[in-house]
Parts: sequence; structure tokens; C-alpha cells
Amino acid sequence: MSPQKKATVVSSLTAFTLIIIKLIVGFMTGTVVIIASAMDSALDFLVSLFNSFAVSKAAKPIDAEYNYGRGKIEGIASVFEGVIIMLSGVFIIYEAMQKLVKQEPTTHLGASLGVMVVSIIMTAMLVTYLNKIHKQTNSLIIKSDALHYKTDLFVNLGIIVALGLIYLTNFYFIDPLVSVCIAIYIIYSAVSVIKEGLNMLLDRALEEETVEAIKEIIRAHINAPECIISGYHWLKTRQSGTVKFVDVHLVFNDKVLLRESHAIADHIEDRIKDLDNNAQWVINIHQDPYDDGIEKVAKSS
Repeated sequence: MSPQKKATVVSSLTAFTLIIIKLIVGFMTGTVVIIASAMDSALDFLVSLFNSFAVSKAAKPIDAEYNYGRGKIEGIASVFEGVIIMLSGVFIIYEAMQKLVKQEPTTHLGASLGVMVVSIIMTAMLVTYLNKIHKQTNSLIIKSDALHYKTDLFVNLGIIVALGLIYLTNFYFIDPLVSVCIAIYIIYSAVSVIKEGLNMLLDRALEEETVEAIKEIIRAHINAPECIISGYHWLKTRQSGTVKFVDVHLVFNDKVLLRESHAIADHIEDRIKDLDNNAQWVINIHQDPYDDGIEKVAKSS
């Protein structure tokens, strides 16, 4: 088992353990904020399962059946996962409103505080472990998992503050109000997950910074003293899983030998790949003897 795969399994087991503990204490004590935190842990569990799935499936090599790989599995899973997460946030808001209307008191504050302290300790240990694996493997999936659990640390600290205020003031409405805040955070996270998945499925271009860096690499060759490349057109980019795709037409001097133009194209490919050594790149450079970009656009219109 690879370190990345092992890390996603550890993340999943940790999140699942926290779900069980929080749900038991939450329903026993009637503390909606603990139930809300359990739903947040369920989000973590889904994310970790997704990462484990993505690591194993998206990493499969291109074959005769899937010529462009299976990276878009990540996009499909993100959309599905985001919808489930959003529904859990709506459920938390419903439960919080019910408690606010019925004015039900929050009991067993000691047990609630105890489970949140355990949660913070386990999450902090997990973040430390994930950061260690990220340093070893430089995996972007593990890095994002670590950042996600760091956010959970702040959420759990907020819950402890809320429970402490209830203990000191007996203002039980703090419980459902904080629960609603957590639910809004969960729904916001779900929207981000869905948006990211849709962007991948719709072949959205790579980040603006990456596209601009690719353009700069090409421009550097256009401005070279040899004047071998005079321009470029039809630059297109997209991402599928961890694979980044780049297509571009380069306009070469028509006196240039095929071997020479091919060597330059290979050099440009290597420069582009250096932009992100953690990603897989599929780069297709079409070599034109003249600028046919405008001509072809005119014919197709």
C-alpha cells in the first residue's frame, strides 16, 4: 500500500470514529451542536473516502478503453459528494430550528465538552500525520486533506467555546445558533465541492496563473534570436483528475527542418511540465508552417 493510500485510509478511519462518538453523545445529551459536528465529521469521512477512491482509480494508466484516463471519476464523485454534504447541512438547520422553537435545554455539558476535546486531539494528530506524508510524497490530494482537517480544528474550537458559554450563562439558544453557523459552513463547503467537480466535467481551463505561465514559455521562444517560431494560436487547456491537458498550434518558419521543429516542441513540452512536477501532463503541440488560425476560423464561421 502506497503512503498516499495509507494516509487516506487513516483519515477515513479517524473521521468514522469521530462520527460514532459524536452521534452517541449528541443524541444522548440532546446537544445539537455535537450532532452538527458529527455531520461535519461525516463530511470529512466522505472526503477521505473520495480521496482514497480518487488515488486508486484516477491513477490507473491510459488504456485501449479509456484513451484519456479515468480522471473525470473525480469530478463525478465530487458532484455526488457535494449534494450529500449539502443535504446534511439542511438537516442540521432543521434540527436546530426545532430545538430553538421547542426551547429544549442542552444537558450533559461535561460529556459534550469531553467528546469535543477528544475530537480536537485526534484531529490534531491526524493533521500532523498527513503533513508528514505530504512532505514524503508531495501529494496534492494529501495536502488538501490536511488543509481540510486544519479547518475542522477551528470548527471544533468554536463548538467548545459555545458549550463553555452555555455552561457559564445557561443561554441554551447558543447551541442551535452555533449549529446553524456550522451548517452554513458545511453547505458552503458543499457548494465549493460541487463547483469544482462541475468545472472538471465541463473541461474548464487550467488556473489563470498556469495558462499565463504556458503563454510566457511560448513567447520566450517566439522572441528568441533565431526567429524559428513566429506565433501560436488555439491554446486550449483542461484538467481531468491529476492529468493536465494542453493543446496548442505553434507557427514555425517554413524553412525549419522537421527534426529541428520537433526538438523545439519537445523542449517547450518539458518547460511546461516543469510548472507542476506533481501532475501528469498530456501535451499536444501541432506544428504549422504558417499561421492558419485566422483562416480556419473564417471558414468555420
